[in-house]
Amino acid sequence: MVPHEDVFECRELILCDAETYNPLPTGWTAREAEERGVLVPSEREPGLNDVGMVAWHMRLKTPEYPDGRDLVVICNDITYQAGSFGTKEDILFFKASEYARVRGLPRVFLAANSGARIGMAHSLKSKFRIAWTDDTDPAKGYRYIYLTQEDYDAIVQQAHQKKAPIPVLCKPVDEDGVTRYVITDIIGEEADLGVENLMGSGLIAGETARAYNEIFTLTIVVGRTVGIGAYLVRLGQRTIQKTRFAPIILTGFQALNKLMGKEIYTTNDQLGGPMIMYPNGVSHLLAETHFEAVLKGLEWLSFVPAMTGAALPIRTLVDNGSDVIERAVQVAPQKGVPYDPRTLLAGVKLSQTTWRSGFFDKNSFVETLGGWAKTVIVGRGRLGGIPMGVIVTENRTAELTKPADPADLSSQEKLVQQAGGVWFPDSAYKTAQALRDFHREGLPCIVLANWRGFSGGQRDMFDEVLKFGSMIVDALVAYQQPLFVYIPPFAELRGGAWVVVDSTINADVMEFYAAEDARGGVLEAAGAASIKFREKEILDCAHRNDHVLQRLDAQLAQLTAQQQERLDHNSSSGSLTHDYQHATGSSREDELRREIKTRERQLYGVYQQIAVHFADLHDTPGRMQAKGVIRQQVNWAESRVFFYHRLKRRLTEFAAMNAINEGLEVTNKASRKVLSHALQEHIVQTTQAMSAAQWEDDRYVVAWYEAHRTELQAWIETTRATKQ
Repeated sequence: MVPHEDVFECRELILCDAETYNPLPTGWTAREAEERGVLVPSEREPGLNDVGMVAWHMRLKTPEYPDGRDLVVICNDITYQAGSFGTKEDILFFKASEYARVRGLPRVFLAANSGARIGMAHSLKSKFRIAWTDDTDPAKGYRYIYLTQEDYDAIVQQAHQKKAPIPVLCKPVDEDGVTRYVITDIIGEEADLGVENLMGSGLIAGETARAYNEIFTLTIVVGRTVGIGAYLVRLGQRTIQKTRFAPIILTGFQALNKLMGKEIYTTNDQLGGPMIMYPNGVSHLLAETHFEAVLKGLEWLSFVPAMTGAALPIRTLVDNGSDVIERAVQVAPQKGVPYDPRTLLAGVKLSQTTWRSGFFDKNSFVETLGGWAKTVIVGRGRLGGIPMGVIVTENRTAELTKPADPADLSSQEKLVQQAGGVWFPDSAYKTAQALRDFHREGLPCIVLANWRGFSGGQRDMFDEVLKFGSMIVDALVAYQQPLFVYIPPFAELRGGAWVVVDSTINADVMEFYAAEDARGGVLEAAGAASIKFREKEILDCAHRNDHVLQRLDAQLAQLTAQQQERLDHNSSSGSLTHDYQHATGSSREDELRREIKTRERQLYGVYQQIAVHFADLHDTPGRMQAKGVIRQQVNWAESRVFFYHRLKRRLTEFAAMNAINEGLEVTNKASRKVLSHALQEHIVQTTQAMSAAQWEDDRYVVAWYEAHRTELQAWIETTRATKQ
């Protein structure tokens, strides 16, 4: 066990002079901090901060990192001017985020604020005078506000003494021989009165966007967060929101009520509470208490490398005994039976002592964005201790609730049914968002694909399903970790849904697999059969295979031949029996044709099913593999073991190839596909360390890599030298 006192270390990040490393003196300004301020981890008693923003450099010892991992935590101090963002708060936030970003450390923001600070020049409040339109009747309005000569001179003299700018701009006018100074602009001698705070808000908004792209960012909303605070939540993307007293809003409900001239909203939760921000995908997770929010944040961190680009935090299953790597996946889909896709990943607990295993390690799957776009499920789990992102299709019908807006009396709450196995605008966006998050967290990913296509109705086309579907491709192109697309049993991937996850989108990192009984094709079998196996062809098939129709066809053909023979005979002999014989033959022919039609009607349904089955056989894993659109078929029960060894191999090879390309000019870098072929040639042909068959065995190759790290490193250095 790690000693309790060593588990957690925390030092406050204090703004210091870059030359002396002494804390900035009391009264420091944002400009001074920007020009010569640097954050220094220091020991300081709590509550000694002189701005409404505090940051810490923390070190935690966790199961994944028993020696410790570092992170930067930034927090509003809501006890200081209601946690508002002034220029000092902005520069401290900026410096702390930059501190984390430069070091590649995770950045956690505890949000509880009131947005950009609003101020007024209190020193002028008691000095200005009013020029009325009619001095005897203020109801007629005013012309301007002004300073007397005496007050203006005092303000100017005071500014000169302090060597500060004059806090007010005035225009002198003459009123009845008396000079007045009409106030045109109030600069103020106090700090952070207005628009400068917005400039600071822009500074930290840009920094947060950069941080999301470069490091792991997480926001825990522990109190209300307003304006720029709400934008920081969204720009940092990953969000855990408390369910009570922690709305994420742009403007408070009182201000909105004043704007609209009536009492419409009664709480900020109506605007940005969990019932709004969880279903719309701003909040990824919800927590009842501060403690639960922190626990969920730590759990999220457990999936993320200690630093950007570092190795994944792998848990050893042998140590905790929670699961084993070499086991079958017991929970399996059943044909035509709706099921909860989460059970495929997490397994299912049947009783206190019985658990049917899923794909991931026991108790490792954590779903995020569960309230938004419910036709797609995303989250993180562990495969043999290795963290992975996962995206899986919901096969059941989901409900989308669109709340009524109290500000619009004509609006009503709407419940929209969304079919399973279909990408809608929100679920396509959710898929792309999850891929972007996984990519920036440095996680490998598996997509359990079961989509019949995109919803292309008028409403969904208007709601930009095409745009969000394209974003999936954008996210896949940017992905830099191993990514598997796997069609589970009795699942299907069709048309445009296949296109946006095809492995050729990013062949360097993507691989495609299918389980037994999986299907993939342009159209579903019934649709393909209706176009390419039409009624005439169905009937031809029936006549070719049904013995009754064959007998009737033979009889009809024989009768037709006999009739033709008689016609030929009578025509040559001039017989008068022609009409009678023709009538008799026609009667029998009509009877046979009726029997054929009756039989065709009896058989049409079953032969239509046969046509669908014939079309379905064009969509099997065997044909997919034969055509090279999937790498191979992987049976579902064996998928955990297969993908574990495949993932370990891919991670080792990715690390080797990244080491080769690191720091090289773009023109000298080689694709992973090219380097993989070079590695294969080196091991199989040059050194003959293994056979071609052994090279295809992931388990064998992983064991070889682990036993021959020196040889692998030598190949990396040699290959890199040839590229420089």
